[in-house]
Amino acid sequence: KQRVLVGFNEKATRYVADMNSCEVLVPEVSALIAPLQEMIVQLSIRDKLPQIELAVGEANLAEAGLINNRPVIVLILRIMAELTAQDETLLKAFADVHAVQIWTQTKGPDTIKPFYPQDNASLPSLKYSLPEFDLTYPFKPNEFTQVNPQINQVMIRRAMQLLAAQAHEKIADFFCGIGNFTLPIARSGAQVLGLEGLANLVDRANESAVLNGVTNSQFGVADLFKMTPEALTALGRFDKWLVDPPRDGAFELIKSLDASNSPQRIVYVSCNPATLARDAGVLVNEKGYVLKAAGVINMFSHTSHVESIAWFELA
Repeated sequence: KQRVLVGFNEKATRYVADMNSCEVLVPEVSALIAPLQEMIVQLSIRDKLPQIELAVGEANLAEAGLINNRPVIVLILRIMAELTAQDETLLKAFADVHAVQIWTQTKGPDTIKPFYPQDNASLPSLKYSLPEFDLTYPFKPNEFTQVNPQINQVMIRRAMQLLAAQAHEKIADFFCGIGNFTLPIARSGAQVLGLEGLANLVDRANESAVLNGVTNSQFGVADLFKMTPEALTALGRFDKWLVDPPRDGAFELIKSLDASNSPQRIVYVSCNPATLARDAGVLVNEKGYVLKAAGVINMFSHTSHVESIAWFELA
């Protein structure tokens, strides 16, 4: 009693596992767990603070006068009650001492905003880079990025090897997010269309394309979970696909394939082997594809989860 637990939810429950450090987190964030416990217990709203979301970006020494190689760390506090003046003082002091940004969320995702420092223009921005492709991606704290940036680079390199994009080709990147695969594909010279269900991620992808001087990519918003053969055919014919869906997989997209819209090659990246296996069954047994190669990537170290990647070729 009179303690605050800071950790992850236990499997299949809403209970929080108490911890003082975590090997999954970057060391600078793992070191914050105990100080967070000490700070949160002093807040008047501690019973109205059910969740803290975390975002980490690469250090950028050229921004905001940074003088060390510490990553940019943002904590999003899901608060269900109004902060008191004392709460605000505690949070600001914590941010100053531990060199983090604190954002708050009072209701839905559209209520996420910087709390401290408040001058958003002066804050070091969240970003990650793909040096092999000379790409840098800015992102907001609540926008999806891969949890392991080092393994993300390995994954993209392998996907590009399997896709083998050529300058004369047209390639589609489904569930493209902020362009994690789209822009590396574009570096090959191919014309690339990235489709994503969330408009804010499409906006960020377009921003990254401009930032990186990429002119041979386009992005659009589409509900890929409601794809139909007619809608897929209307997109035009593509030589190759890159598919990287969330855990639910890409069943409706795969079911929409027919003779008029089937690419020669599909590289499928998945964070859920079960839905990849389901969709692979459709590709091989119903759509005329052959599984040429498959493997796993240790994206989620120290956990039971894996990232999978598979290459399918039209027979």
